[in-house]
This record gives sequence, C-alpha cells and structure tokens, in this order.
Amino acid sequence: MLLTADLSLLLVIDVQDRLLPSMAAPAVVEAGAGRLMRGARLLGVPMLVTEHYPRGLGATVAGLAALATPGETLAKIHFSATREPALRDRLALIGPPRRQAVLCGIETHVCVLQTAFGLAETGWSVAVVEDAVSSRRGADRDAALQRLRAGGVAIVTVEMVLFEWLARGDDPAFKDVLALIK
Repeated sequence: MLLTADLSLLLVIDVQDRLLPSMAAPAVVEAGAGRLMRGARLLGVPMLVTEHYPRGLGATVAGLAALATPGETLAKIHFSATREPALRDRLALIGPPRRQAVLCGIETHVCVLQTAFGLAETGWSVAVVEDAVSSRRGADRDAALQRLRAGGVAIVTVEMVLFEWLARGDDPAFKDVLALIK
C-alpha cells in the first residue's frame, strides 16, 4: 500500500505526561510523532490524538498537544481506540474516501497494536510508524511490530510516510516537509 495524503488519517496514540517518560527511547517517539503531526498539517492530512485515561496518565505531552486542536484530541478508556464511540464517530466523519490510517504513539504492544488491528478489521489500511512508537520494554515493542507485520499491517518510518504523502518533488510544501526530516 502506498500512502497518499488525500486518503490518510494520522492517529497519535497516548503520548502522555505520565506515560511517555517510562518508555524506551521516549525522545524518539515524541520527535517522530511531532514530525508526523507537522507534516500532516502541511499536507492537509487530518489527525486525531488519543489520551488513555487522562485523569490518571495526564494529558498529551505539551510539545505534541500544541500541534493539535482541542477538537482533535479524544479521551479513551479502552486499549483499542476503535472501541471508543467518540473515535468511531470521528472516523465516520473523516471517513470515505479516507481509509488509510497511519499510527504512532505508545505503547506499541498494547494500545497501538489493538487499535491497528481494530482499524484493519473495519476495512482501514493501516501503517504503524516504527520510529515513532515505543513500549516500556524493547522486547514488547519488537514483538508487537512482528505481530503487526504478520497480521498485514504495514511497518513504515517517519520519512517513508512524509515522502509518500508529499508524492512529488515540485509540491509547494516540499521544502517545509524536507525541513522536518533534516
């Protein structure tokens, strides 16, 4: 599956104040998610940001929260965001023709994995961004990426997503997107 900006949705999962610091390579996840969010904004890709039990785990980290509008952020209690009525309602509004979901966030082996499979089960093409996801333990992250790949979910990188969304070197946003990568 080749990702296209006009068919994609970016879903940033649970990159929250009390959760992110305990992840393996938290700075990598935050930086990768930030690049994706900025690229999505430049290229007209809608985004949704989930917060798992924000009363206990805090809000989305400030640097990423600043890149989203309040209407793009949704609280959830299920590990799979697809089980949340609010997310399903938003997906229906964003929906067709958009049926490609690009996922980043934490934890890879819990909320990211369950959301990815939930989206795939409802007909979305799903890509998980390897350099923008993490878990507390690297082994859990690696096992989740293997399981996702085996289950038909594309495993991609931030650069792959941005260049596929961009599609052309003469796009007016090319220089701005390139600046996100360097």
